[in-house]
Amino acid sequence: MKIYTKTGDKGYTSLIGGTRVPKHHLRIESYGTVDELNSYIGLIRDQDITAHDKQVLKEVQDRLFTIGSLLASDPERSKMIVPDLHEADIELLEKEMDQMNEQLPELRHFILPGGNNAISFCHIARCVCRRAERLSVHLSEESTVDTKVNIYLNRLSDYLFTLARKIANDGKVPENQWIPRV
Repeated sequence: MKIYTKTGDKGYTSLIGGTRVPKHHLRIESYGTVDELNSYIGLIRDQDITAHDKQVLKEVQDRLFTIGSLLASDPERSKMIVPDLHEADIELLEKEMDQMNEQLPELRHFILPGGNNAISFCHIARCVCRRAERLSVHLSEESTVDTKVNIYLNRLSDYLFTLARKIANDGKVPENQWIPRV
């Protein structure tokens, strides 16, 4: 099977359901950004982090494929059954953040990204996640988007911030606190 199809050479692509849209369409931007986020999550998993965190991130990657499928579907034309998100997926992120926060010092300052590669990759992924959320929210104003998609992306960005703090704490890397000049 060839990986290339040549069907997108003129700047259009197909949604699940067959609808052809320009590659700059908001729906394409939305799931493309989720795909970019998924790649950064893989980069975090490749770092020296705990096996538990790697396993949670693998689940996150699975959920991001689910979100990508949901966003790539034409809600008016697709008859294809795609995976769906569950409340338990959101609850997992919340539970993980609650457990990490029990071990972290109280947050009293904004945190500047950085400290080591794993921490920085978490912050980059957090920013990409926020962009994916903004695009998905925008798309939901124009078309049907499962509300759990936006909620999940919102929680995921918080999870990635908390994970960055946990990785810093685990590695005894001081947090880069932002102390504003006044």
